[in-house]
Amino acid sequence: MTALAAAPAAWPAAVPAEVRADAPADLSVTLYRAPYRSPGSLDLDRLGGFALVSEIRTVRLPAGESRLRFEGVADGIEPASAIVTGLDGVVLEKNRDAALLSPRALIDAAAGKPVQLLRADAKTGEPERLPGRILSDADGGVVFETAQGIEALRCSGLSESFSFAGIGALSAHPVLSVLVQSPHPVSRQVTLSYLARGFDWTADYTATLSADGKSMDLGAWVTLANGNGVGFPAAHTQVVAGRVNREGADVRPLDAGGPILARCWPRGSTSDTPVLLQLTGALSRSETARAAIMPMAMLAAPAADAQHVAQEQLGDLKLYRVPEPTTVASRQSKQVRLMDRHEIPVEVIYVAELDSGAASVAVAAGRRLRTRNTAAHHLGLALPSGSVAVFASHDGMRLLERESAIQDLAVGEELELDAGASPDVRLSATSETADADRRANRVEIRNARPGAIRFELRLRLPDGARLIHADHAAVTENGRPLFRLDVPAAATVTLRYEVEPAPALKNPR
Repeated sequence: MTALAAAPAAWPAAVPAEVRADAPADLSVTLYRAPYRSPGSLDLDRLGGFALVSEIRTVRLPAGESRLRFEGVADGIEPASAIVTGLDGVVLEKNRDAALLSPRALIDAAAGKPVQLLRADAKTGEPERLPGRILSDADGGVVFETAQGIEALRCSGLSESFSFAGIGALSAHPVLSVLVQSPHPVSRQVTLSYLARGFDWTADYTATLSADGKSMDLGAWVTLANGNGVGFPAAHTQVVAGRVNREGADVRPLDAGGPILARCWPRGSTSDTPVLLQLTGALSRSETARAAIMPMAMLAAPAADAQHVAQEQLGDLKLYRVPEPTTVASRQSKQVRLMDRHEIPVEVIYVAELDSGAASVAVAAGRRLRTRNTAAHHLGLALPSGSVAVFASHDGMRLLERESAIQDLAVGEELELDAGASPDVRLSATSETADADRRANRVEIRNARPGAIRFELRLRLPDGARLIHADHAAVTENGRPLFRLDVPAAATVTLRYEVEPAPALKNPR
């Protein structure tokens, strides 16, 4: 009987070929605002918005399975959102590779592999190269072995470093790797699109009131902010206004690896400090490296671009496109011009809000600049929310009067800018019981200005209460009584009104 031949050993699985995509030939970056951020300056370390990044790259793939590496993607990339289009093959897997080039990454990648120790000979002082291998990073220290034995890095008392070769793929920039199965060799352009955190944008307005107070000029800048360690040069840039609902786990920026410390004092004293091995540019997320990469002057004064942003419709959202390619640089904010509008007719209104029934109130009135967002008023475009600085023209100079916020404003809506409180227009109010069910209220509006003013008083009523009598006409706006009064120069206007409380709060008879 013939003996059965032994089963052949299983062939080892083929290792996918490593293929690197070319640098982007074309870039598009669309920035979305942080949905709940308060108006004000942007902190590059706490950007709550995100971006849709689209890159066109050339790839050259062999037949079969290969690992395609896209180097230089944003730190905050969300791998699950990445889409590669233009390939004939099948995408089997996507990975966000965190093995960035850094001192710790070099040590970790070289552990157990041949390296060369570079140091000066203790007797001659001549440089020497000793072949060896790294055994462990020893929780921050480095232990290695040569023909002379096992040592800890820099415990010889000599200057020491390593020469690394053949330790695998490490990149100085974040990498998205894609496992691809291609039926045949291919060379073509593909499009990589993905979402990434660490971006934001805001709008900043300047309003200058004319000397006669009848018109204003309105200018606006869009500030683009990129908190990532990767920049996007000459990118087609858009920003989207409106609140986009997003759900998902936070993506932390890639870790540059941390420092490697040589903790050893065998020939020195305990007052000697450990030597910090740094790789230039690798620790870009530390405060020290950040200061080296971004001077404070750059943080204080964002770069300005003279081009104007064009508005487009994106469903119910508004998209603002920068007409020329612009660089969304790493760790930088920059500004592009949104608009310039001149001689916008405005009405100066003095306003106050008052709780009805307040026993005694004395406040300064607020000053508002009011117009309408229409073409007839030299506007007529959707205005994204942001901050606005109001200036007044005085003796040929522009003087700051007020900084406040502006909300998203659609075409046709009323635009009202807060110009601050006016000490020349004051309101005083008193309240007293008229009978068991009513309170009599008296409001005096004093105008110390040299000209007549338009004054608006909004009443806040308790739930269920209603205005039953007033000696001036009132309208209802947003569910509240509103009085519009003309107050002559250097004069006082008195308003009397009565409010009936909610039925449940009336006194029993």
